[in-house]
Amino acid sequence: MILTPARAAHTREQNPAVQDRIRSLLADMPSAVARVAEYLLKHPQAPLTLSIGELAEQAGASAATVTRFCRTIGYPGYVELRVGIATDVGRSASRDSWSTEIGGEFGPDDSPEDLLRMLIGSHTKALREATSAIDLAVITEVSRRIALSSHVDIYGVVGSAMLAEELQGRLYRVGVPAYAWSEVHSGLTSAAIQDSDTVAIGISATGRTEETIEMLAEAGRSGAFTVAITNDPTSSLAELADRSIVTSIYEQFVQPDDLSAKHGQLLVLDLLYLLVAQENFDRSSAKLAASARAVSAHRRPRRTPPRATVAMAGAMADGGSAAAHEEADE
Repeated sequence: MILTPARAAHTREQNPAVQDRIRSLLADMPSAVARVAEYLLKHPQAPLTLSIGELAEQAGASAATVTRFCRTIGYPGYVELRVGIATDVGRSASRDSWSTEIGGEFGPDDSPEDLLRMLIGSHTKALREATSAIDLAVITEVSRRIALSSHVDIYGVVGSAMLAEELQGRLYRVGVPAYAWSEVHSGLTSAAIQDSDTVAIGISATGRTEETIEMLAEAGRSGAFTVAITNDPTSSLAELADRSIVTSIYEQFVQPDDLSAKHGQLLVLDLLYLLVAQENFDRSSAKLAASARAVSAHRRPRRTPPRATVAMAGAMADGGSAAAHEEADE
């Protein structure tokens, strides 16, 4: 799992809260493990006073299941889970909890100030969660593979299609032959002709989008090095890929299709792009400069700010008056 203290230490960010981890992964837990999760959602501080056997009895599970639960949400064992919960208790004393910070939903009577506050909270939260989830070793390996590849296919549909096109455009500008596919027939056609010198990337927040899974699987069968970019490290997309890059571990946002969910994904894509550009910095710099020159003629010059225009006119008038006085004196 990706939710480890060592991983967070690499990013110098706080670990995600235990409750956030549970809510994020609960839907995919086996029933026995889910019973432990549901008990802790109702009694979040229980491990601080209960032994592993006592907690197992209260949750209607075995001690082995409790240990399995700990590993599922990213802790090696029960002791580490206790430390995580104790840390959360201390953290909550110094800042608002998730529900207090941004709330679970917005209503028709919320003021613009309230909506702005909720959005800032959720967007900031999404970036922090993404930072905690990033495995720098994996994303660095993927960037090197991309830089050395002969071709990169990127698959994504609906909302993820926009992210696929964004990554494709950036990679193409630094000299990487990259193509984005959102239509499954075209994507499968391209996936079928990949080989061991290519990289195929599938983007899906849930990791359960059938078309994206199908395209990435086809590319893998053709010999491509496959990469999943998803919020769920246990999803079908992540499991079939050679490497997976996790963009978040908490999917419950303020509203459906909340744009804050995209921030974590964009952060990961931006980091991946910069790492690829670093692999051949001179080539990347030359390509970016060339593309900037090519479109420069199509950009209008900056407008002079109104105040600056007035100031310039005044200076010219003063200069003209002074010149007139000098002529009169002569």
